[in-house]
Amino acid sequence: MSWTLRPRGLRARLVVAFVLVTVAGATAAAWSSARSASTALVTSNQQRLTASTADQLAAITPELSYPPDQAALDRIRIAVGENTLVTFRGMQSADGAAGLVPGTLRTAVQEQRQMVAQRITAEGKPWLLIGTPIMTTAVNGSRTPSGIEVYSVRDLTAVEQEIDSLTRTAVATSALALLPAVFLALLAARSVLRPVRDLRDTARRLADGDLSARTAPQGADELAALTDTVNEMAASLQDSMVTMQRMQSDARRFAADVSHELRTPLSTLTAVVEVLAGTTAGMEPDARESAELAVTETERLVRLVEDLMEVSRFDAGTAGLRLEETNLADAVRDCLRARNWLDQVDLVAADNVVLRCDRRRLDVIVANLVGNAFRHGEPPVLVRISVTQEEAAVEVTDNGPGLSEMVLPHVFDRFYKADAARTRTPGSGLGLAIALENARLHSGDLTASNNAHGGARFTLLLPRGLEKL
Repeated sequence: MSWTLRPRGLRARLVVAFVLVTVAGATAAAWSSARSASTALVTSNQQRLTASTADQLAAITPELSYPPDQAALDRIRIAVGENTLVTFRGMQSADGAAGLVPGTLRTAVQEQRQMVAQRITAEGKPWLLIGTPIMTTAVNGSRTPSGIEVYSVRDLTAVEQEIDSLTRTAVATSALALLPAVFLALLAARSVLRPVRDLRDTARRLADGDLSARTAPQGADELAALTDTVNEMAASLQDSMVTMQRMQSDARRFAADVSHELRTPLSTLTAVVEVLAGTTAGMEPDARESAELAVTETERLVRLVEDLMEVSRFDAGTAGLRLEETNLADAVRDCLRARNWLDQVDLVAADNVVLRCDRRRLDVIVANLVGNAFRHGEPPVLVRISVTQEEAAVEVTDNGPGLSEMVLPHVFDRFYKADAARTRTPGSGLGLAIALENARLHSGDLTASNNAHGGARFTLLLPRGLEKL
């Protein structure tokens, strides 16, 4: 199992980033100040100690005789202080930590002929080593080494403690900056995220269908520019939707009006065609073929007008249900019998599946599904009725080629043709769309898929919430 410490959400990221930058800045400033103060402290102590050593030597050197004896070397050592080493050729006078003086320092003093300072850490303590030659001044003012070398070892523990105190102060300063940084970060995040939150609320209202939602821009920064862009997008979307809705409304009204106006002439035409259909037996072959074609096309036109009127009722929201207690198996059987399909369809039905539904609309759904299986599939066609605690299902399957991946998403679209070359079919192109609308009118659903062994499968689901046993 992997864990991530990355903060989630824009607010958290802004707060963390602000706090990190603030604390990092405070820490860098505190450490820089502490480092500068430490360097200055060490330098000032080094200068003080070297100056003190020089003053002490300046006070005693006029009293010395050259060449010095052992007693003179001891006087010099005592005058400089403890932890001092004084050498002259093969003689020396030393005490305390004078043994810490390295050969490199003695070599540097001899070569440079001036005071040399060096910081070391020995025996767990910091030390300052000061080495200097004692010079003699001739009558002509020239200065030459006397051969006497003085090395003083000074303990810097007190200075180191002061540096540690400065470091602790820097850490405390960085820690104290954390709480104000968090508070300031929350304020900054709130001011930055308020426009973002307003835009989120506007986007949610737009997604919920409120196309009048807008956000008032604040200021003149990038977020204000983004707000203006979102408002322009919303206005453009609202105009487009209004135009589209008007066009859809016009199209629906046109289809409904045309369908309604066609009913009367189609009724007359249907009566004439029925008479014509009864007289085709005595016609010449060419005339009989034309008459039969006229009958077929008139029947197709009547079905198309009826389907268009049904669709217009769904679009207008005026389609209603006439619920009655219905045995699902008997209703499906009656639908097949009315169309002479009973001997061509295998019906497998659960016993005693009684629902309250609109029997006429159920008949339309089943007729469309079985008719579609006959037109576009291959026998055998199977209708299976099953029931669960939540819903009843009517499944219609065939043994044809099934539905392609390109057709499957559009199978319930109005006037959709899977084969563009097949422009003339017995149906209106609205059957499956009407079947789906009828299923939804029952608070159910209608789905399309393929069988594992081939063939299309349509499944009507009716919720048992409408059931009355």
